[in-house]
Amino acid sequence: MKKNIMVVFIIILSMASVFAKETKSKVILLISEQNIEGPQRAWWASEIDLSTVEATVAQKLIEGGYEVLEPSNINKIIKQKPAFRKLSLSEGESVKLGNLSKADYVVFGKAVASSGANVPQSNMRSCFSNVSAKLIRVKDGRVIVYLDASGNSAHMDVITGGREALSNAGSELAVKIIDALNKEGGK
Repeated sequence: MKKNIMVVFIIILSMASVFAKETKSKVILLISEQNIEGPQRAWWASEIDLSTVEATVAQKLIEGGYEVLEPSNINKIIKQKPAFRKLSLSEGESVKLGNLSKADYVVFGKAVASSGANVPQSNMRSCFSNVSAKLIRVKDGRVIVYLDASGNSAHMDVITGGREALSNAGSELAVKIIDALNKEGGK
């Protein structure tokens, strides 16, 4: 009898550990992005948002076992206007959106890419990007960690070069987010 109870107990523990491993934290990415094709003094007339950083970070988080909630999922909750991605949300508003979308964590940040000088002896332009973000635990609104990342690229087309630089920065940012989530026990 004790042996049967012990076997059942071991099976229950095994199932519980499998279930615990399958339970994933939900993360929503709210990263405003600007890929500036023209001179910085006129960026508002030439801003392009390809959501490159969000896409790169999302892919890395999914590969790391996290569930990524698309910001487009909150369209049902709020009416998204074209200016939504350009306006700065406050930290509190991002936590509210995290709550409404049932996320465990919000990655709230900004990403900017711009072109620099021509690469010597070529038709290529140097491009660079900077990303700053906060990882926020939704249940209490606490900022877990402040993060930043940068990337660069050289390309004949400044938009493509900016996208590559943003993707490189997104990859670096994703590693930092995953490390912070693992330390937090968010998986």
